[in-house]
Amino acid sequence: MGVPLRPVMLVRLLAGRGAFRITVQLMAVALLAAWGTATYGDFANAWGACTWLVFVPTAAEKAALKILPRTRLTTAELAALALRIAAAPVVVLAALLVVTVLLAPASTAALYLASATWAGCTGLLMTVSGLHRLRGRPALDATAFLVAATVVAVVTATTWLADWSPHTHLLVLVGAVTVVLISTLVALPGRWVRSQPSRRRLRHAFARSTVLLGLTELLDAVTMSAIFLVLALTGRMVDSGPFHLALLASSLLCSFALYHLKLTQPATSLSLRGTGGAAGRARAARLLRGAERAGIAFGLALALALLVPATRAALASGGDVPPELSGYVVLTVLVVVEIAMAIALIYAGYLVENTDSRVLSLTAGAAAVRLAATVVCAFALTPSLGAAGGFCAIVLGLGAEAAVLRRLLRRAHPGDRPHRNVPSPVQAPKDPTTGK
Repeated sequence: MGVPLRPVMLVRLLAGRGAFRITVQLMAVALLAAWGTATYGDFANAWGACTWLVFVPTAAEKAALKILPRTRLTTAELAALALRIAAAPVVVLAALLVVTVLLAPASTAALYLASATWAGCTGLLMTVSGLHRLRGRPALDATAFLVAATVVAVVTATTWLADWSPHTHLLVLVGAVTVVLISTLVALPGRWVRSQPSRRRLRHAFARSTVLLGLTELLDAVTMSAIFLVLALTGRMVDSGPFHLALLASSLLCSFALYHLKLTQPATSLSLRGTGGAAGRARAARLLRGAERAGIAFGLALALALLVPATRAALASGGDVPPELSGYVVLTVLVVVEIAMAIALIYAGYLVENTDSRVLSLTAGAAAVRLAATVVCAFALTPSLGAAGGFCAIVLGLGAEAAVLRRLLRRAHPGDRPHRNVPSPVQAPKDPTTGK
């Protein structure tokens, strides 16, 4: 299970997941043109506020990708446990959606629950695809997401032509992705799908790893969703559209980076266990130091920009509807800065989390600090800066997370020294037991 994927298969997997991500991005642009800013603002707020639910089921995938390559006798038992953990929240969301649609199909609650169920279903599809990769059938991952991309394209085109409402659009998406999800579940080995009795100690250990490994990504996603809530609470709901469109570019590249790391995670997990963990933590510390300094520099630049009326006006124009040209430029610059810092933190957290279990609480704690810092900055900046203020808050939160995680890591492992032989996610690491 720790065998690296062949380059051809890596390209195929990235193409499948990339087609899905790009189709979702194009869907957002098409829906804005079809519905107009007001209706799209409601849809974007519901979509953005529920995006974090993708990472609830994928927490089990992250734990499985780290732990299963290190096991042999308990593979089926742990895989079944991961599947049950991932499926539980999706089943609850689907049940709530059915009840709400029957009682109040056009309500705001139905819109948000449909968005939440879509997010949960796509997260579960990612987890099931990860299990297929672990069992040596990665092609099913690419196929599943190519089909899902086709589904999104067809439903979006139908919404454009038939003038479907956001409620109808989301409900049809949920129904279609459920069919894809069931098909991928059927393709798993029966021992992995059927509920199996698991030992209590094993169950508790896997559940702990799932919670701690998944909490970081979950808190990061909640951080993004919190910006939409802040925009609504501060009376800038109309800025949800521009913010959502700008966030799509960031989420696309960060999702590619995260997925690439997950593809190499089984081999990296083997490489960074034991004494190899010090090298991973040392490289992570260097990345965190760079992100921390970038966050400080950005904070100083933002403070100076807000003191100058001309630059303050340019920042605020990013939230106008329709945005001015200067608003597009500002959002583009902020997105580029956010992407660079986010990818550095994603890779640093990936290295840290694949070393030992003691550091898992550190990444989760740093992510919680990021959430708090981002929300505080968002309340301070979005009332006057709108969408641009939301992105400024995200960048400042990333800087805070890097600073906290670097210090927690140094305190937990004071004996680590810089190493240069950490495997790159682009090139699969060698198996320390065989040297191959």
